[in-house]
Amino acid sequence: MSEKTIFQEIIDREIPAPLVYEDDLVAAFNDVNPQAPTHVLIVPKKLIPRVGEAVADDQATLGALLLAAGKIADKLGIKDRSKGFRLVINHGADAGESVPHLHVHLLAGRNLKWPPG
Repeated sequence: MSEKTIFQEIIDREIPAPLVYEDDLVAAFNDVNPQAPTHVLIVPKKLIPRVGEAVADDQATLGALLLAAGKIADKLGIKDRSKGFRLVINHGADAGESVPHLHVHLLAGRNLKWPPG
């Protein structure tokens, strides 16, 4: 991939976006098109196009995404709420992927139906 994704531009501070969370492996920011009152995108700093393209060497980064989700939920005061939160990873256009850079959606603040539609 020769062009940077919008997420890489945010991580590189080429596009301004207030970060909700950041560590050595991931960055997180609010989704510009939120699907719930809380909608945070958790993105690895390393470009992994989608979860199905991750390799064994990406194991620490994949774990960091989920650990960051728990830290962010705690920071936002939604971790211990009985109502909870949802994590979503899309793979491919039919799943709703719009940016070819692996990311986890953290959604909360409304009743999230099952099955998702």
